[in-house]
Order: sequence, then C-alpha cells, then structure tokens
Amino acid sequence: MDTKTLTNDPTTFSIEVMPRTAKKVDDFRRILPKKTTVYVAHLEDTPVEEMFFTCKRLISEGMAPMPHIPARIIRNTGELEDWVKEYSSLGVNQSLLLAGNGKNPKGELFNSIQMLETGIFEKHAFKKIQIAGHPEGNKDIDKDGTLEKTINALKEKQKFAKKTKLQIGITTQFCFDFRPVMEWLEVLESEQINLPISLGLAGPTKLQTLIKYAIMCGVGPSLSVLKKRAKDLTKLLLPFEPTEMVEALNSNKKNKLFKNVHSLHFFPLGGIEASAAFARNIDTPV
Repeated sequence: MDTKTLTNDPTTFSIEVMPRTAKKVDDFRRILPKKTTVYVAHLEDTPVEEMFFTCKRLISEGMAPMPHIPARIIRNTGELEDWVKEYSSLGVNQSLLLAGNGKNPKGELFNSIQMLETGIFEKHAFKKIQIAGHPEGNKDIDKDGTLEKTINALKEKQKFAKKTKLQIGITTQFCFDFRPVMEWLEVLESEQINLPISLGLAGPTKLQTLIKYAIMCGVGPSLSVLKKRAKDLTKLLLPFEPTEMVEALNSNKKNKLFKNVHSLHFFPLGGIEASAAFARNIDTPV
C-alpha cells in the first residue's frame, strides 16, 4: 500500500505496543514518523516468537523496536542469550530491561542489573538499554511507600553505566500529577543520578479505563487527580488526555531539574492510534 511518510521528529517521543495490539495496525508508517522508537511489551503469557515477529515487522516498516525483557520470565542466562542473539539477528539493538511482575521468578534471574552484568547485550552488539523509573515509588519494591530501594537500584545501574559502552537511560511509569515528578527529579539531583530520562505519560484514554490501569500499575498519589476528575460527570464522558502534564512540562523545561529529561514515552492505554495522534500533534516540551 502507499503510505504517507510522517515527518515529525521521532527522537522526541516513543510509544508502546503489545504483539496482539500491533496486529490491529495495518502499517505503522501511517501513524508514526519513520524511526520512532516503539517499545514492545512482553507480558508473561506472550510467546517470545510473537515478540520476534513484531520486532521484525516494525523494522520492515521503518520503526526502531525496543522489546521489553522481563527477568523473571527467563529460565537462565542461556535463554537470555538466545533471546538477545535472535533480537540482534533481526536488527534490534536496544531493549527495556525489567524485573517483571511475576512474584516467583522462573529461574536464576529476578532483576535488570543481573541481566546487565551478564555482558550478553554488549556481546551481541546492543547499543542502548532502558531501565524502569518510578516517580511515585513501587510498592512491590518499597513496601513502606518510600523511594529508598528504587533510588538505590538506579544508583547501582548508574555505576554500571560508567563501566560499559551501552547507553543506559531511564523510562518512567506514567503519572497524572506534575508534583511527584518534580519531587522525584529533586531526589535524582540530590543523589547525583544523571542518566537520560524518558518521561512516561498515559495517552488519551477513557477515564474509567485509565483508573483501572493506574491501580493495576501501582500509580500512587497522582491517582487522586483522576478520582477528582471522575466526580465531574461532564469530564467522565470525555477521554482523558495528558494535556495538563504536557503544559506543566512546557512551562518548566528550563528548570535545571529537567536537564536530563530528553523525551516523552506514551503508554497507549486507550489505543495506539489515539496516542500516536496526540504525540504527533503536541509541542513536545523536551
């Protein structure tokens, strides 16, 4: 088919897709600029072959896939190397590393620093690795509601970044309130964590759907923003858009705390086409 090539700058935002939802997009060139980074989410019940197929397709359509690799669904370092080797053979050279949601790891790996320290990614010519950031904390890690363990994990990964040729960056969980993002950036500044950041935002989504995903993903204090909005019946009928967050970012982009925020990452909870359209049409504040 004839596909219009979109000309937006693909370095200012990335977006996420699952293999099963990718099948609903006839051609990614129709909705995204060429070379856009597309994260491919690897859920526990997704066969790795579907991940490989989706990445291969994205490359054929001019995108730059970044597959998730969750440590806890991998049996051993041999299996990890098999996956990375196959991704590399397809032309993939970047990945988001996660611990994963499984309470019981399938094997000897249970976090992203373990995967990094295997040396497998450098061996197979990967260039870029993203790790997870949690501006509102992660109750699976910090059960007391603080940021202590998540910040310590970032410090450990920054130490690794200084001794590798891999480009290490942070991709954050989505938030709905600017305040916890600012507070988190202040903590990073005080701890001298200066890895490049891709700030997560939820794309346009029905409010009820967004609240459900927010609870599932452990979004913290900023969830109150959605609950307050839900009390207004006129807003309840309209899709939520991260406009207020984008405006707050725009008005603060000269703040020194944002010196390491290099891009936005969209979680398309309401569908990839709606999020892609929103991302293309905003004045990206980075």
